[in-house]
Amino acid sequence: MAIISGKTVGTIILISTLVAVSGCSRLRTHQGYIADPVLLGSVSVGVDNRESVQATLGRPTFASQFDDSQWYYLARDTEQLAFSRPKAKNQLLMKISFDEAGNVANVAQSGVETIVKINPDGDKTPTLGRDRSFFQDIFGNIGQVGAPGLGGGGGAPR
Repeated sequence: MAIISGKTVGTIILISTLVAVSGCSRLRTHQGYIADPVLLGSVSVGVDNRESVQATLGRPTFASQFDDSQWYYLARDTEQLAFSRPKAKNQLLMKISFDEAGNVANVAQSGVETIVKINPDGDKTPTLGRDRSFFQDIFGNIGQVGAPGLGGGGGAPR
């Protein structure tokens, strides 16, 4: 039987502690548009149009779904600890609205205050219909399949 020295045990404990602690580090990520405050501030109502906005800021993160009159630039910084859900630490949402001629009509900016947290109500989706037990679901069709008038396909042909 081999005897492990105190130095080896100390090294093993140190390595296992470092591995365990490294899993608890914060993960910081950036999603979306890389915002430059100087460029964002240079977009002006009545002065710029679609082409100048795209030349200054680049393509939008997304445009409005039903028409192309609104462009959105979204940037979000998140932070996550180990296995927890990521939390937004900083956000920029810039909405640029265009008129029919393609000129900038409105520029609006918002931040983290526009994030909405949605909490589902329980783990089940309410449905309309009959409330049946497990055994009624399994054995409920016995005698029903092929019976006339119950939609089972049986009965006299028409």
